[in-house]
Amino acid sequence: MSRAILPGSLVNGQPATLGVMGGGQLGRMFVHAAQAMGYFTAVLDPDAASPAGRVSHHHIQTDYLDEQGLAQLMQRCAAITTEFENVPAPALLTLGAHRPVAPSSESVAIAQDRAAEKAHFVRCGVPVAPHAVIATPAQLVAVSDDLLPGILKTARMGYDGKGQIRVKTREDLTAAWAQLKNVPCVLEKMLPLQVECSVIVARGADGQMVNFPVQSNLHREGILAVTSVYEGAVPADLAAQAVTATRTIAEGLNYVGVLCVEFFILEGGQLVVNEIAPRPHNSGHYTMNACDQSQFELQVRTLACRSRSRASIRLPSCSICWAICGPRKRPKAPAAPRGAKCWRCQARICTCTASCRPAPVARWGT
Repeated sequence: MSRAILPGSLVNGQPATLGVMGGGQLGRMFVHAAQAMGYFTAVLDPDAASPAGRVSHHHIQTDYLDEQGLAQLMQRCAAITTEFENVPAPALLTLGAHRPVAPSSESVAIAQDRAAEKAHFVRCGVPVAPHAVIATPAQLVAVSDDLLPGILKTARMGYDGKGQIRVKTREDLTAAWAQLKNVPCVLEKMLPLQVECSVIVARGADGQMVNFPVQSNLHREGILAVTSVYEGAVPADLAAQAVTATRTIAEGLNYVGVLCVEFFILEGGQLVVNEIAPRPHNSGHYTMNACDQSQFELQVRTLACRSRSRASIRLPSCSICWAICGPRKRPKAPAAPRGAKCWRCQARICTCTASCRPAPVARWGT
């Protein structure tokens, strides 16, 4: 296990600095968390106006595969993470040869490829939707009729509903594959979905792992709109299954960092895994106000190897988080459970402000 990187210390002659590949909103929240904990930060992102780059101590404005940019990031940083899964895995591999990188290039590479991702789920023994990989005309012809109707998804670069086409017949499937330029795809059988949920875990290099409460998620136009977290938001037996499956997936990757696993709950009550995100997730933004440690603080701690003590995260009484960008029509908020109170001020109708003190819970790390 790597030694802890402490704020204020010198690492390779530099003040303890944590780096992040990608300068979007998740990177900005990571930077804020790292700075609040006393670290210097560095961001590599080609956009001069990237949200994270604008608030970081250092902004390296180069392409993700630029050799000089990667060298500069390695020179400045004691350890490096990523804020989105489409950072080129080879860049993370290059960085990982010289600095601790979490998550690893191998984990990110699996998350970038739906076919490899499905194969990992199968190896882990977690329930997954019936599917087939289509990368050649022969595989297209060999698709079982049992997978129709289904959803054809590009193996790479698809997100938020992009790179996906619903198909009902073999003719639809052939046309859809042509529409997607015959790139490698995964065909998933269309299942009767009741709701979507997700689990966020943080796993340290020492194997210690902690999870946030299971989150019920409502999407609109393929984009997350509402996350609900309270006791009973997801049935207890399914929540336990989701946590177990998430931990198994993380262990199978020998994962280090923050990982989100998304699931479908079917109308019959079965749970199937959908996909992984090797980073903090939009469904976990509520943790910044509802939990003692946010997903971004845990991203910092796992990256800096500061996860040596036991961890526990208390379930808030009720937390509902809206996405303020995305679909034009915002869905109706789900009703809070009967008897739920604000976990801060204990009022049925919350009027508390940031001055309310958070509920005490056990912290992870030092």
